Amino acid sequence: MSALVELLSSHIVRVVLFGSALLGAISGMLGAFAVLRRQSLLGDALAHAALPGVCLGFLIAGARDLGSIMAGAFFTGALAALAMMLITRTTRLKTDAALGIVLSVFFGVGVVLLTHLQAQGGAASAGLGSFLFGQAAAILVSDLWIMGGVGLVVLALVLGFWKEFKLVSFDAEFAKAQGFPVTLLEAALTVMVALAIVAGLQLAGVVLMVALLIAPAAAARQWTRRLSGMVALSAGLGAAAGAVGALVSASMRGLATGPVVVLIATALVLVSLALAPQRGLLWQAFAARRARDRIGEARVLAAMQGLAAAHDNKSYRAEQGMLDAALGAPTPATRLEALEQRGLIRAVTHAPETTPHWQLTEAGHEAARAQGRKSGPDP
Repeated sequence: MSALVELLSSHIVRVVLFGSALLGAISGMLGAFAVLRRQSLLGDALAHAALPGVCLGFLIAGARDLGSIMAGAFFTGALAALAMMLITRTTRLKTDAALGIVLSVFFGVGVVLLTHLQAQGGAASAGLGSFLFGQAAAILVSDLWIMGGVGLVVLALVLGFWKEFKLVSFDAEFAKAQGFPVTLLEAALTVMVALAIVAGLQLAGVVLMVALLIAPAAAARQWTRRLSGMVALSAGLGAAAGAVGALVSASMRGLATGPVVVLIATALVLVSLALAPQRGLLWQAFAARRARDRIGEARVLAAMQGLAAAHDNKSYRAEQGMLDAALGAPTPATRLEALEQRGLIRAVTHAPETTPHWQLTEAGHEAARAQGRKSGPDP
């Protein structure tokens, strides 16, 4: 606890912590819509497209001015979004192909410009490389105001157009048939994603921003079936990943904040994929095993009822070997014990035989008849 208090006593740590949490919340909120629209690579394309804008902003300003750099990044990001829309609407190429083309072309141009600027020398241009993977320690209080402004704009738009964004995310064709301006709404979502990317350039960089957009949303999708819950949970997970990543990187020397935040967000995805109720892998494995057990138990009940009917004796005592022969495989002792615990069968003796025998209870007969009605042909 004392170590945490000591960390938080540092002004730089507090700024990075708040900035990381704020960026994670913004990214998580918008990432939920990107995931539902099956445009997870959209953030990747826009993030990589921001690199040439970073270089152009530096060229225009003549210095490493953050305002100019962010404006340039937003301009090229918006240009990339427009290029993707033109490609998909004027050609036969699908969205994934358009995203791949735009991502590679814009990032290639950005790398060429960055290499050119760094080859010219100068301390300012040398710092441009930090926009690839981020440099959280360089965040200033003024940057937090920019992130806060972006966050308020995004939140206001999401709340103001909640119904429209929800409809476009789940069924764009139906929204178009109802007269909604689908193109304008999709453009608004894309612009908001571009704003979030620009706001996160200083912390995560153009390469890692896509993880902050997608990972919290992918994790939240495992835990809820409602859009409102998914958006809120995604924002919360993004903020948590940002805050924890900032603290971890601050407590250990040599760890960059952006990559640590991404790793923590990825860990949240893995935990969600494994443990989320109903959707988690462990949950599904348990449910599948339970279903197999239920089917096996139903087969045992049906076999015992069949033996009782064949011998015209409702209280017929079925030997273990007879059950194995009727089912075509050895009957697990755990399955018989489970049926006994549920009160569907009981263990009985059949002198002078010493082998295990089992007998259906009244509840077992009723369960077998109910199972037969379910599996029987429709009238």
